[in-house]
Amino acid sequence: MSGVDGAALVLRHEAGALVLAGDPARYGKPLRIDFAEGRAAHRRRFGGGRGQLIARACGLAAGVTPSVVDATAGLGRDAFVLASLGAEVLLVERVAQIHALLEDGLARAASDADTAEIVARMRLAHGDATRELAALVAASGVAPQVVHLDPMFPHREKSALVKKEMRLFRELAGDDDDAPRLLEAALDVATHRVVVKRPRKAPPIAGPAPQHVIEGKTSRYDLYVHRSLKG
Repeated sequence: MSGVDGAALVLRHEAGALVLAGDPARYGKPLRIDFAEGRAAHRRRFGGGRGQLIARACGLAAGVTPSVVDATAGLGRDAFVLASLGAEVLLVERVAQIHALLEDGLARAASDADTAEIVARMRLAHGDATRELAALVAASGVAPQVVHLDPMFPHREKSALVKKEMRLFRELAGDDDDAPRLLEAALDVATHRVVVKRPRKAPPIAGPAPQHVIEGKTSRYDLYVHRSLKG
């Protein structure tokens, strides 16, 4: 497989995990998904529980734990947070290589005592949510009360300032130029609300205006609400 500029990216097994690797000078360490250790473990223990921005945006509150479709799963970090808080989550990922990393990460987490119960609430589907969201959700058996979107936002920084891990990811995924169509598909499928993560100063996705906004230091969540979530 190749990224831009002909930079080769390869999937291989390394230290018991599937990794995506390229030129270390350009991409840094091989990319792997690990839900049991590292950043995911730290956030699970110390992230702030249901007080976290994403939990509030997705409607997790006392006595309310909606099911969530993460239609732009990426590296699965947001989905894992939601599942760790009790939500049943469907992860939809369109890039085959990232889907393979997610599949491997979930399988390893399922055999770890600290994460097995969490990842049992996570289901993975491979497909393009802009075109196949309704069918993927129907096949999964997960009720789409909340659809979470985190479209790849075009970055304007010089490439040297972009984290090497994100550079690798972007070369595979590209920018989500079809974000308006993705939002439209999500609004059609979600029964209660659509939640869109955006850089704090970025404009909303073209289309209907969000009814609510939850803002953090560097990012915000635009909320499109069909009806209230209740316990």
